[in-house]
Amino acid sequence: MKISLGCDHGGLNLKNAVKAHLISRGFAVLDCGTNTTDSCDYSDFAVPAAKAVASGECERGIVICTTGIGISISANKVKGIRCALLSDTVSARLTRQHNDTNMMALGQGIVGEKLALEIVDIWLDTDFEGGRHQRRVDKLMAIEE
Repeated sequence: MKISLGCDHGGLNLKNAVKAHLISRGFAVLDCGTNTTDSCDYSDFAVPAAKAVASGECERGIVICTTGIGISISANKVKGIRCALLSDTVSARLTRQHNDTNMMALGQGIVGEKLALEIVDIWLDTDFEGGRHQRRVDKLMAIEE
C-alpha cells in the first residue's frame, strides 16, 4: 500500500516520525512536504497529498499540522476525499469501519508520538465493514456531485 503524507511546519516532526514508522512497516510513502520548519500554509501540502489519494496514485493519506484542523479541512476540499481528524484509537477504528475514510489527520500539538503511531496503525489495519455503512458513505459522496 502506498501512503501520501503532507504537513505544514507545525506537523513536521510528527510527519517524519510517521514516515519512518510507515517505511519500517513496509509501506511505500509519497512525501508531499513540507520538509522545513519555515512557516508555511497547510493547504499547500494537504491538497497534493489528497490529490494523490483521489487520483489513485496512493491508497490512503495522512496529513499533519499543529492541531490537525486546518489540514483536515484542506484535504476534505478535494473531491473524493474523506479525511477524519483523529486523536484517539476508538475513532481511528470506527472511522475506517463505518466511514471508509481514505485520509486521516493528526495534530502534532494534540497527540504525542506514541499515541499518534498507534492511531496510524489502527487506522491502516482496520477494514471498512460495508453493509449499512456503504449506503451512508454513498450519500456523503453524492454531496460532491
